[in-house]
Amino acid sequence: MGPLLRIATAGSVDDGKSTLIGRLLYDSKTIFTDQLAAVERTSRERGADTPDLSLLTDGLRAEREQGITIDVAYRYFATPKRKFVIADTPGHLQYTRNMVTGASTADLALVLVDARKGVLEQSRRHAFIASLLGIPHLVVCVNKMDLVGWSRERFEEIREEFRRFSIKLDVPDLSFIPVSALLGDNVVNRSAEMPWYEGSSLLHHLEEVHVASDQNLIDARFPVQYVIRPHQDFRGYAGTVAGGVFRPGDEVTVLPSGFSSTVERIWGPGGREVAEAFAPQAVTMELADHIDISRGDLICRPNNRPHVGQDLDAMVCWLTEQSELRPGARYTVKHTSQAVTGSVRELDYRLDINTLHRDESAAGLALNEIGRVRLHTRTPLLFDPYKRNRGTGSFILVDEATNNTVAAGMVLGPRVAASHVVWHGSAVTRDQRATRGRTIWLTGLSGSGKSTIAVELERRLVAAGRPAYLLDGDNLRHGLNSDLGFGAADRTENVRRTGAVARLLADAGTVAIVSLISPYAADRAAVRAAHEAEGLPFVEVFVDTPIADCQARDPKGLYAKAAAGEIRGFTGVDDPYEAPERAELVLRPTDGDPAALAATVLAFLDR
Repeated sequence: MGPLLRIATAGSVDDGKSTLIGRLLYDSKTIFTDQLAAVERTSRERGADTPDLSLLTDGLRAEREQGITIDVAYRYFATPKRKFVIADTPGHLQYTRNMVTGASTADLALVLVDARKGVLEQSRRHAFIASLLGIPHLVVCVNKMDLVGWSRERFEEIREEFRRFSIKLDVPDLSFIPVSALLGDNVVNRSAEMPWYEGSSLLHHLEEVHVASDQNLIDARFPVQYVIRPHQDFRGYAGTVAGGVFRPGDEVTVLPSGFSSTVERIWGPGGREVAEAFAPQAVTMELADHIDISRGDLICRPNNRPHVGQDLDAMVCWLTEQSELRPGARYTVKHTSQAVTGSVRELDYRLDINTLHRDESAAGLALNEIGRVRLHTRTPLLFDPYKRNRGTGSFILVDEATNNTVAAGMVLGPRVAASHVVWHGSAVTRDQRATRGRTIWLTGLSGSGKSTIAVELERRLVAAGRPAYLLDGDNLRHGLNSDLGFGAADRTENVRRTGAVARLLADAGTVAIVSLISPYAADRAAVRAAHEAEGLPFVEVFVDTPIADCQARDPKGLYAKAAAGEIRGFTGVDDPYEAPERAELVLRPTDGDPAALAATVLAFLDR
């Protein structure tokens, strides 16, 4: 059976979310007899001839009377292939906070769109919130297709409109399915009414969607929740793994003290010793050395540490109507297993989640409003950006006077901007330069041939009179990036710095050719976004050489060392490589030798 799939539903009021979930439960035969009997009885009392399946999730009496979903209703069901948890979140604007909390742990978001109404403000708002919460998979169900005559043209129109809007969002996996929740078409079984639709039914898509790789298995993070000392001979540290994988024998570092040790044993549920622990398992870890560790400390890898700081940027959703967020107010910040005093130093802007407009003149945040803030804590926090690690990138704010939770927050990163640091403009515009620059970013495994292609590409460009400069990953580690290691955090910083230099070269009218493994898709996407924000062309070239070929070449002997255990965390061996899904150009060894591949890149640029 596949891993558990957590689903959040969203959409405009009366788009049919509750009916869709009811149909999933009903057609997959996962409803108890007494539940179905209660639904049928209530439906008859309301004058309906057939069971109103939305009642399976609209459990609150107030919801039944108003015909809308107010609270977050959770339903659990399973098929032979997978287990599911569905959160039926509210669609109305005034219940945005409920949607944020209901979707915060979801792996996949279902956004319903009424085929008659098309993409509404609520549809855009919910897609944005799903993106903000870092939900990696988004499925748009175009519902009520029976009311538009099963029209393929209408479905394609809605899909194109939604796709254009989604370009502004960070949605790695976007799918569209035409359904009729009321009649069951394309929900559990394929519809005979829409032969033009060649995709799978909703349930089949949910059973097959791959979520195992969504977990952060790179950044090892273990916030200590409790120290277990049943007797003098045992000292264990209990908590929930927030990222990465821990195994006995692993070298670890404890923060904030900085002391190092190795993992001696790992104990799982029931006191069973386990060979490894990964997110989101709750385990007890025993270290080889007795170190002073307490609740709130964090165990990680020596060369892959989280950010440590007291000032950070974050997006927050205000959850209470009893008060408003005001700059200067003090709160208790609950982050992982820590609880520290903090304050909101600045409100950068309030976000209109319908239009994505930023209101920088806003004085505060009221119920259901979302904004970007600068948070300062009295004690340093150990954190990662939320998009990289939900566990170490999320927090809540608690009112110190009432002990009420007033806000949910997502860390964007450390606060690095200073008010006295201002970009100094040039008297030379981009149009006044002799040539137009751009960045060509070659990514691929070690030994894939990136550098050989890049060298030939630089030679050909310069020979043709076009300014070009090669930024090779190894060369940069002799100077600009010499202080960086090979942990995930250092690799991210390596890509960020290289991207910043490439951006400056491109702005100066030079073709910046980057040859860098850059294994993580999010890091490459950040470089692309920075280029696009300044109107600079960015071309991602995926050198797609099979790992067997790379190992056979092994020009630096690195694969052999990784196989012998001399190198740990080597990309393609015991560290993942996230291949580009939308690269402008893909080069394979079967396409020709390095000179031919460089010519392919040049031909692409000329087009």
